[in-house]
Amino acid sequence: MASARSHDGSGPLRRTARSIGHALHTPFTGTAKGIRKATHAHGAGESGLGKLIELHAVNGAGDVMVTVALASTVFFSVPTDEARGRVALYLAVTMAPFTLLAPVIGPLLDRLPHGRRAAMAGAMLARAVLALTMSGAVATGGLELYPAALGVLVASKAYGVVRSAVVPRLLPPRFSLVKANSRVTLAGLLATGVAAPIGAGLQTIGAPWPLYGACLIFTGGTVLAFTLPHKVDSAKGERRAQLVKPHIHQPSVRTRPSGANGKKGRARANGNKEKRLGLRTVGPSVLHGLQANAAHRALSGFLIFFLAFLLRVHPLAGQSAAVSLGIVGVAAGVGNALGTAMGSWLRARGPEVIIASVLGLALGVAVLAAVFFSTVMVAALGAVAGFTQALSKLSLDAMIQRDVPEEVRASAFARSETLLQMAWVVGGGIGIVLPLNGVLGMSVAAGILALGAAASVRGLLGAARRGSPHPRVA
Repeated sequence: MASARSHDGSGPLRRTARSIGHALHTPFTGTAKGIRKATHAHGAGESGLGKLIELHAVNGAGDVMVTVALASTVFFSVPTDEARGRVALYLAVTMAPFTLLAPVIGPLLDRLPHGRRAAMAGAMLARAVLALTMSGAVATGGLELYPAALGVLVASKAYGVVRSAVVPRLLPPRFSLVKANSRVTLAGLLATGVAAPIGAGLQTIGAPWPLYGACLIFTGGTVLAFTLPHKVDSAKGERRAQLVKPHIHQPSVRTRPSGANGKKGRARANGNKEKRLGLRTVGPSVLHGLQANAAHRALSGFLIFFLAFLLRVHPLAGQSAAVSLGIVGVAAGVGNALGTAMGSWLRARGPEVIIASVLGLALGVAVLAAVFFSTVMVAALGAVAGFTQALSKLSLDAMIQRDVPEEVRASAFARSETLLQMAWVVGGGIGIVLPLNGVLGMSVAAGILALGAAASVRGLLGAARRGSPHPRVA
């Protein structure tokens, strides 16, 4: 009887404990299931795209942790004049070598088609180790911080190049590349938005803590990279792409018009041409799209560095420097998210027209910001710059999908991504050396976009009228 009473008495306790455990556990498991359902929808789970979406979210969260730690150390923790010197040093030590390394990243990774999962995992692991290394230097701001920051930057860009090359391998049936890239990019933006306040909270505990968080996140990303499907490492049918059309030398060799030897000679000649396939052979749209996107990316780098210092010295009317930076940062983030969402909705309809239109929109707002410089116009330019950059990049992806042969498409993404990253570096360099004059800065922003428009808009609209010379995707 005592045993029965003990059993009866403990039954309600067990049920209560299970109920409490379930109540505490459900929000986390429910959120995880909801995220997995969203990332794996419409065949993305079966194709492996869902895994890449989750990996890119991890990448975004880790990168923003590092950004919070570096910004607090290099920019916010010292007076403005010293901060400008530190950022200039940061650019000199990290960006200058990166401009030399960036052209190598794409071709180097292009030679490792069988190791893309390992390359992505290596980029994650390298940043985990470097974040731990930087955690000892952020408190003092020692020079050893900058080489480590360069390593993080290179590893981050290397991951981005490989990720762009991987996406075409993971497309679900009847899933456009622009839609796939939109999902991947949006996941990174959402993860960044969630991780940024967490990083700021860790910063209040101590300067190294955001880097500890980054190390943990990147370690998880290292493991997650190897869960991608094995077809990511497949190089079947792929060739390296070039950004220019090379001169194809035609040797004056007499060939037979028929017979086995004649067929072999023609096949050998065709094979030589295919090995030298360049992006110019698919029409002008892709190259003009790259020119327009380079202008957007240069504008992004310019605004990040120029406004960071301008708003610290001359905050927006009635606001502190931190609030001013927050307003512009949030505006740019919202614009980027809206552009990404609209890119998925448009489904690559008329990508040439879209790129030309958004470049004209950004140029118009930049001109207005220069003429009517004010709080509203600065925030508007940040939002429009984020919106147009996202939509223009997704449209470029659509043109690469449509025009570039499948066997060189992955390589084309690697090369184009490297070019755009270099444009960002150039824009950032202009932003750091420019005098802190708002009207001058907005005029330079308009000039960057005007150069891009002059180089690309006419060609884009002409290509849109003519149509793709040989679309690979309907």
